[in-house]
Amino acid sequence: MKKKNLFGLTLEELETELSPLPKFRAKQIAAWIYQRGVTSFDEMNDLSKNLRGELAEKYFVQLPQLVKQLDSTDNLTTKFLLKFDDGATVETVLMRHDYGNSICISSQVGCAMGCKFCASTLKGLDRNLTAGEMLGEIIFVQNFLRVVNQKVDTLVIMGTGEPLVNFDNVIKMLRLLHKDYTLGLSYRKVTISTCGIVPAIRRLIDEQIPVTLSISLHAPTNKLRSEIMPINSAFNLKEVLKAGAEYAEVTGRRVTYEYILLGGVNDTEEHARQLAKILDGQLANVNLIPVNPVIERNFKPPTHNASQKFFHFLLTHGINVTIRKEMGADVNAACGQLRANS
Repeated sequence: MKKKNLFGLTLEELETELSPLPKFRAKQIAAWIYQRGVTSFDEMNDLSKNLRGELAEKYFVQLPQLVKQLDSTDNLTTKFLLKFDDGATVETVLMRHDYGNSICISSQVGCAMGCKFCASTLKGLDRNLTAGEMLGEIIFVQNFLRVVNQKVDTLVIMGTGEPLVNFDNVIKMLRLLHKDYTLGLSYRKVTISTCGIVPAIRRLIDEQIPVTLSISLHAPTNKLRSEIMPINSAFNLKEVLKAGAEYAEVTGRRVTYEYILLGGVNDTEEHARQLAKILDGQLANVNLIPVNPVIERNFKPPTHNASQKFFHFLLTHGINVTIRKEMGADVNAACGQLRANS
């Protein structure tokens, strides 16, 4: 009989799977797996020895396995290449901020969106990650931090893949992560990043979970956005901004618009003027991101002067704007670089 992995099951699913055991046993096992990061039944010492043996005959608990770990020289960023049962690998990044530990997880193995500046899409899309696999990325990092008496404080689903294409699994993972028998992570400490899948943004509104929505714009005109982001041919700027405005109106939460600055491509004062115009009146923040160069792509970062001029133009024209602090450049920080080079 093939053993079954219990990791990734909800409490209700565990209760059903482990029936006719009493329901409280499922809650005990869930706490061991999700809160304490235990993968061996032998360590679950509030279960009888006989029960532990019976469970081990039918089940196992498995997290993704570490393939490679890279630590930045400033010790603020750690990048993990993790492998799942089928050999598929994804990247997960731990970023240490003064406000706590943030992790960036992947939602797919590869990506089909085809953004011209991104390493994630170099090998195309292999498959979606399951809810359990995404949760596995989080618990892996939680276990890593537990050694130094720290924990995961915030989550961004902004790694490899388009989360809203893998909508059902992402939502299942978030609801499981929110439960008190897992990490009890507040939805308000979660950010979902999308390149602008408009129907899925509206589905996210209907879910009524107050996560932060981050939308990748990266260009202030349809012509330029279509050149660097093929998704714009399906959902153009007008549609994406309308969906963003609806999200902000219904949830009361500011939408973050990500804008990767590509040297000589989208970083001029005219581009800043166009961006300020299309965002006028939006309940939104703009996050400027100087591009991390990818060998296989031909884009270069903006000059410091260009970045500052772009930032100050938006700021003086009423746009809430930040420039993302560069973290982990020496550990291939751009999504997909570590996997692409492995």
